[in-house]
Amino acid sequence: MTSQHSIAVLGLGRMGEAVATRLTGQGMHVVGWTRSGRAAGRTSGAFATTGDPNEAVAKAGLVLLALFDGPACRQVLDTVQDSLRAGTVVVNLSTVGPAEASELARRLGVAYIHAPVLGSVPAVTAGALHLLTAADPSTFDRARPVLEALGTVRRVDDPASAAALKLIANSGLAGSVLALRDSLQQADALGLSRTQALDILELGHLGGLVTRKRSFLDSEPATDTTVTTADLPTEFPTDSTADFTADFMADFTIEALTKDMNLLAAASDTPLRCVSGLADAPGGPAADIAMAAAAPPVADAVLAPLRAYIRGHATGDPGHFRVAFLPTAHIEGVRDGVFVSWPLDEYLALFHGRPAPDEAIRSRRIDTVDVHGSVATATMTLRHGADTFTDVFLLVRADDRWRIANKAYHRHPPRS
Repeated sequence: MTSQHSIAVLGLGRMGEAVATRLTGQGMHVVGWTRSGRAAGRTSGAFATTGDPNEAVAKAGLVLLALFDGPACRQVLDTVQDSLRAGTVVVNLSTVGPAEASELARRLGVAYIHAPVLGSVPAVTAGALHLLTAADPSTFDRARPVLEALGTVRRVDDPASAAALKLIANSGLAGSVLALRDSLQQADALGLSRTQALDILELGHLGGLVTRKRSFLDSEPATDTTVTTADLPTEFPTDSTADFTADFMADFTIEALTKDMNLLAAASDTPLRCVSGLADAPGGPAADIAMAAAAPPVADAVLAPLRAYIRGHATGDPGHFRVAFLPTAHIEGVRDGVFVSWPLDEYLALFHGRPAPDEAIRSRRIDTVDVHGSVATATMTLRHGADTFTDVFLLVRADDRWRIANKAYHRHPPRS
């Protein structure tokens, strides 16, 4: 790579900018470009920038893509395709779907390296990324010095596998964020201080996440932390995961993680619970993923009909069920091998205004509640003597009040 500048970095969000800065610091000649149109104007010793992506790649032997998603990668490659020199290696650090990675590899042939990364800006700065790299061996050898300057290279068989593994890694991250959210909500419900709860969680399996995100979690979320791209300083473009929430710069945004989980769910054709769990996080899409862990608990208004339902079982008073259900509700399930669908009045005829004789040893537990605007779903476990039931509810909000629209149940076989 003996050209005037050997490396072009296309996409200067926080990750792209960190990559360009890291490589420059390692003595490499870098020119950067961002879709936001930011022009050159760097401090002494920093990398050069240009407002024209074709100029960025025209003399480059290696092009790094640090973009938000697959469509952005395709758009940028469409723009610079004719300016790429013969033999120029394109390394894609972006997080895209497996099918998108395969498509880009077919388009560029052996000159393409798919190398999504594990780690955020601090890992880039320290040269401690993990790069999941799929490449032709001879092409990889040409790019090896650049890749190893960014971190540890893990060879993967093909671009689709590299893309899929990155999504799996981010799925683990999303699950950890939501597990942390559940722990903080339970701690709040028990009256524990946020500081005390975080101190203990930092000692356990979620400790690394708590330590990295503590600045977002130490206090209760503000009443309005929503950040939009219009709020972002112009010096931090939105090519990748660069955004702000409250007074802190986001390392990885809810928008980016949600995008990745949608890609994973689509690629696997398998339900992924964390997609809906991230969707309504406070702070909006530009907030750091830690804000999903700081989300407030489900509102009491949504829980009210479920609690009325529990009181109905506890007391045997059908009036509590009338509070819980819409008049049009049906209760459905398989009873003695036959599917039943009871209108509400027929169901209420089973209750006679007094508790069951063994009420003292019965229990009911709300397991999940997922709210989606004016509808919600919930599940509950009921242990009624020798019988255990799973109840599944559809709730709706009408006239500023939540009610159960329908219930389906499953009676589990008795435990031996």
